[in-house]
Amino acid sequence: FAPSYQGIETILLDGDLVNFRVAMQGARDNEDVAAYARCAAAQYALIRGFGFARHLRTNVDNQGGTWRGDAVYTISAALPEGLKTIDAEVTVRDCAAQGIPTI
Repeated sequence: FAPSYQGIETILLDGDLVNFRVAMQGARDNEDVAAYARCAAAQYALIRGFGFARHLRTNVDNQGGTWRGDAVYTISAALPEGLKTIDAEVTVRDCAAQGIPTI
């Protein structure tokens, strides 16, 4: 596994709703792309002074070996309700340990 991370685009949709678009090559499957977007969301939450994020959706496409992810998260200071929540600080630490870049 030798991924090439090719960038993150962050789009603030509305207040705490954020869209992350990522691109990479060498992904094994959709989960590698989703992990890249999750790492971006976690770092963004920390940059904005928040500690948590909640995953809403991730769409993944692979064309010609370039994988693209389009993910939407909400960010918040308190642990949000829902099943797909992340602790931003813990996630950023995990991303660094796995060699996945953040913003």
